[in-house]
Formats: sequence, C-alpha cells, structure tokens
Amino acid sequence: MGARIPRYPLWLHLHELGADPEALSRQAAVAFCEGPLLSFLVDHGYWLSPRGQRRLLKSVIRFDPARGTPADRLAGWDY
Repeated sequence: MGARIPRYPLWLHLHELGADPEALSRQAAVAFCEGPLLSFLVDHGYWLSPRGQRRLLKSVIRFDPARGTPADRLAGWDY
C-alpha cells in the first residue's frame, strides 16, 4: 500500500481550483484525478504509477456515497 496523502492540503487545492470538495460530482472527481491531482502529488513529493492511476480512477468511478464503507458500518453508521 502506498503513502496516505494529507487531506487538508488536498482540500485546499481543490478550493483553489474553484471546486467544492464536499460536493464534488463523480465527473469532477474523475477530471481532477486525470489532471490536477498528478501535479498536486508531485508538488508534495509523491508519485503515482500508471497502474496506481488506473486503480485510483477505477475506484473513483465506482464510488457510491450512498453505500457505506466497511469502516462506516463498523462505526455504527446506518446505510
């Protein structure tokens, strides 16, 4: 497993780009992952392999906020 990216700088970067991280559509998230995310990672000393990029995009495309994650279910959140 790779490094975990600090959320706050990523959140700020999205705001600088004029996006609202809390209301990011799937299409906007995919567009961010295909473009600005890569430069953000380089600026912060991270690198994402081509395979990692494909896996990330696949994960973002499949993400459904209406379905809770296993961590959400363990925390007792109803989904």
